[in-house]
Amino acid sequence: MVNQYIFASIADELKLLDKNLQSMVGARHPVLNAASEHLFSAGGKRLRPAIVMLVAKCTTKERTVTAYHKRLAEITEIIHTASLVHDDVIDECVTRRGVDTVHSLFSNKVAILAGDFLFAQSSWYLANLNDLNVVKTISKVITDFAEGEIRQGLVSFNINISLEGYVEKSFYKTASLIAASCQGSAMLSNLDKSQQNAYYLYGKHMGLAFQIIDDILDVIGSKKDLGKPTGSDLKNGNLTAPILFALSDSNELKHLVENEFQNADDIKKALNITLTGNGLNKAKDLAEEHMQTALVTILNVEKRPSSKLHSLVLVGQYILQQIY
Repeated sequence: MVNQYIFASIADELKLLDKNLQSMVGARHPVLNAASEHLFSAGGKRLRPAIVMLVAKCTTKERTVTAYHKRLAEITEIIHTASLVHDDVIDECVTRRGVDTVHSLFSNKVAILAGDFLFAQSSWYLANLNDLNVVKTISKVITDFAEGEIRQGLVSFNINISLEGYVEKSFYKTASLIAASCQGSAMLSNLDKSQQNAYYLYGKHMGLAFQIIDDILDVIGSKKDLGKPTGSDLKNGNLTAPILFALSDSNELKHLVENEFQNADDIKKALNITLTGNGLNKAKDLAEEHMQTALVTILNVEKRPSSKLHSLVLVGQYILQQIY
């Protein structure tokens, strides 16, 4: 598989990450412990920590992943997982990554506490990196998550949401963590500020492309690919790029959204309208634009073409392949 080739240089680090995640979140209370074990045993792509480690490989003199980079990668995945636990409660998702969500297995109360616990654990390990600039950069992400959720909740089923508003919300919910973790990895490698900012922008645009692609898969993907039912975002009134583009061409889709999919087959109708119109192609173009910006930004870090950045380029290409 393509991703196995891309991540071959950090295969050992990724195996260790899976092992460490469960020990890092070991809770004293059996219910919280069970919830944490359930979350990390579900697996996932581990894309975020992988990018942190690839940045480390590209930016350290010895092209190694230091202990601090490994810990940042683990922190990144814990923060991401904590946000998913809270998201699932808000969105009332029954499955995530193909397995039952924490709140469906236990309760909403346990899920909220589990998410809070993971955020607290990540903050503790973050503080122990002993790098104030990295702490400031990563801790801002938790605030961004809340901002993104609030923005999303305020515009549910609102057909007048702008594309700019959607991109901003996508930054807060997804791209912020990827951008900050790329920058944090560059900071731990002691790069200068201009290079740190370049890695931030790489992560930002990579994250935006990733979110747009995830939103496209919500329309075209299978439950197996997503780990959750197709159309879940739409059902919750979350109007994403392909839907927003399709709305401009379809009064029927506008009617279905404004009536919040009252009938049993309304979601299916809305998905079919999106699939047969130009919304998907426009959303794909938008994802490609952000990915191209990410790649150009990272390639401009070097004064001349460098093979050491090849893995970061391949990650972008791998992400784009998900919709083709």
